Amino acid sequence: MSVRRLVTAAAITVGALAAMVPSAPAAQAATCWYGSCFSYVSGSQEATATGASVTMLQDSPTLDAGQPGGHSLQELALQNSAQTSTVEVGWTVDPQLNGDSLPHLFVYHWVDGQESCYNGCGFVQVSGSVRPGMAVTSGTAGTYAVLYSGGNWWIYYDNQAVGYFPGSLWGGSYTSAQLVTAFGEVAATDPTSCTQMGDGRPGSDSGSSWIADYQLVGSPDAPSFTVSATDPGEYDSGSATATSFQLGGPGGAC
Repeated sequence: MSVRRLVTAAAITVGALAAMVPSAPAAQAATCWYGSCFSYVSGSQEATATGASVTMLQDSPTLDAGQPGGHSLQELALQNSAQTSTVEVGWTVDPQLNGDSLPHLFVYHWVDGQESCYNGCGFVQVSGSVRPGMAVTSGTAGTYAVLYSGGNWWIYYDNQAVGYFPGSLWGGSYTSAQLVTAFGEVAATDPTSCTQMGDGRPGSDSGSSWIADYQLVGSPDAPSFTVSATDPGEYDSGSATATSFQLGGPGGAC
């Protein structure tokens, strides 16, 4: 079932390194934890919702060769109010995880503040053609969505149901999100790296990477991003609206 059809149904019925999710608002410094340092450019909203979707540019950022084991990604994440339960979907360039420097589709989740693993750890695959871990096409747009339906957290890519994280992973306690975040993220072993975010252009420049078409499902609130950057001297944002923003950068001293 497509996201559009599920959104309509919901409206009727309701009316390797882990991808880290920043708190909102983001502090003006790289966050170092879990053995790495993370930089973000984020659009976030505190809103109770049962789903959300964004369209993102998919790209092939270059990673700092002197800091192996890092990644550069863009993603959509839905969290509970305590920011301990999370469902994530996006694309990542992560040679350690995927064996190459191409962007790959990924899914991830957190339960009670505990990290899990990429593309597994309870994820139930349903699509025969779209799989977490598959390469996506650099330089094109992809639509990413998360939706709570039928007691499970479903993942969609380009309006196709990829699969779901069973609600039983949270003991049925995580049934709606209170924080929605879409962001670019760079992970490196040092706070300053030459790993690119997006296409390597600053978000304030024309032609930089972007996140757009932000939508909420099962929420009384209209979508409205608050955009921030943890390290604006290295990675920044531009052209921000309630439902879109540009993001990216080359890293520091590169």
